[in-house]
Amino acid sequence: MDRIEILEERVAHLTRAVEDLSDVVARQSREIDRLTRVSQLLAQREAERESDGAGTIPLADQKPPHW
Repeated sequence: MDRIEILEERVAHLTRAVEDLSDVVARQSREIDRLTRVSQLLAQREAERESDGAGTIPLADQKPPHW
């Protein structure tokens, strides 16, 4: 193989690697977006649950009975 063919082969491999990594990043971005939405939903539900018990101390802030 001459030098040009070797370089063309390397460029082809690098192009494939970049495309593969781009797919991984896109997939991870979608997963992060999904997890962010789930986290926000859970935080909202917890805030609503705590506000529904008006006048009571949230369970996480209550002292255990042995204290």
